[in-house]
Amino acid sequence: MSEIEYALNTFYFLMTGALVMWMAAGFTMLEAGLVRRRNTAEIVTKNIGLYSIACFIFLLCGYSVMYPSTTVEGFIPPYDFSFGMREVESGMANDSHAKSSDFFFQVVFVATAVSIVSGAVAERMNQWPFFALAAFIAGVIYPIQGFWNWGEGFLLTDYGYSDFAGSGTVHLAGGACALAAAIFVGPRVGKYGRVTGTNFGIFPKAKTNKLYGANIPIAALGTFILWLGWFGFNGGSQLAINDAANANAVAQIFLNTNAAAAGGVVACLIVARVFFKKTNIIYALNGAIAGLVAITGAPDSPTGLEATLIGALGGLLCYGALIFFEQFLKIDDPVGAISAHGVTGVFGVMVVPFTKADATFGGQAIGVMSILAFGFVLTYAFLFVLNYFAPVRASDDIQKRGLDEEEIGIEAYPEF
Repeated sequence: MSEIEYALNTFYFLMTGALVMWMAAGFTMLEAGLVRRRNTAEIVTKNIGLYSIACFIFLLCGYSVMYPSTTVEGFIPPYDFSFGMREVESGMANDSHAKSSDFFFQVVFVATAVSIVSGAVAERMNQWPFFALAAFIAGVIYPIQGFWNWGEGFLLTDYGYSDFAGSGTVHLAGGACALAAAIFVGPRVGKYGRVTGTNFGIFPKAKTNKLYGANIPIAALGTFILWLGWFGFNGGSQLAINDAANANAVAQIFLNTNAAAAGGVVACLIVARVFFKKTNIIYALNGAIAGLVAITGAPDSPTGLEATLIGALGGLLCYGALIFFEQFLKIDDPVGAISAHGVTGVFGVMVVPFTKADATFGGQAIGVMSILAFGFVLTYAFLFVLNYFAPVRASDDIQKRGLDEEEIGIEAYPEF
């Protein structure tokens, strides 16, 4: 490859990585808009903290675990703390871009996975235990399961698991961790009334109270930022743009990414109006994110109309999951992260064989079960042990006063 082609690929890689980094702002605004006023400064602090922690931990050990320098067989690659302590080679003769640019592109994906957990435990998880969990996900959970696929581990080599940009590797992994964390810390104070029985003999019967966020416009801005950043998320995963074939592939990925998000929104708008007679903006915002997650597993292979359909189905699945988790399972998720990323992440992985002939439903299903079980079990076990050293859940009194007062000391909206 010529130096110009190499430079073009590296520049494209870095710029799409910067777009994905901007998704951190999207998650921050989305979560800040969907939590109540007294917890806004705290959730913003968690988001800038988790991004920085993820960057440091992945540099220290995560990248070398996910992409070991030698061929590794098995489930758990050896830990290597050397990447952040040496100069990285360009590898121009063998690679389409510098290893340092590859690290930057990969590290912003890690932060995305951790951000999913932040929203699911908003308003009731203490700050520093959350930061400890963020470090654990970035240094252990994410790189090990990422190695199974993108590091040429067993899911890829033994089962042909296909996940182009991370419906499973990023979003399902983050959703699995978020589900475990939300179950462990329990619902927010005042979210559910006293349990008076069961529905269908299975689900706890209790009044569900709506705890609305403080700033819907900010939540909408966060969604649009995520939508924009997703072009880097999916488009950058093509890894090159130095010739006509790659350029055309990137263009199709951009088209499909946008179409899927739009499909998710339209589906949720129609369902809300038809069945509930009101257009629920929160479900519409989650519909956009669900559409994006759904297409991430294979944004390169569908046509534009197929991508729209995939996004619409992802949005509808997310809509149903939001109601199911909140109303029946009584799992409190203030921003709908478990549904939009976890549930729709499963769908995004399983829909891949419809547009990619070399993917199999069996291989995809094994990938889903492996990532889900690994993330859930390790997260729950980590929080179980951590809780002996530092309380993971904020006390009822702190929740009533707001975590801003306890953890931050600064209100987000002091004029009110």
